Amino acid sequence: MKVTPLADRILVERIEEKEVKKGGIIIPDTAKEKPQECKVIAVGTGRLNEDGKRIPLEVKKGDKILIGKYSGTDVKIDGKEYTIMREDDVLAIITE
Repeated sequence: MKVTPLADRILVERIEEKEVKKGGIIIPDTAKEKPQECKVIAVGTGRLNEDGKRIPLEVKKGDKILIGKYSGTDVKIDGKEYTIMREDDVLAIITE
């Protein structure tokens, strides 16, 4: 299924961290925090300003980004978990 976010929204997939064992104790999934590092899957066309001109997004498909822990809305598409959010919720773009 192809999903295209509207306006200044982006579709991201959270990048799961490696499972960390502290002192031999495995932390259950329900107690883990949501990962803040994401991969951009799809982007909208940008928002319109007051003059009706479209302002393009700074993030693009394939970028790695950092987001807030509770940013966006979680959705399930074709059995996979994604998050849809506005570009304003992006904290940083990760470059290597």
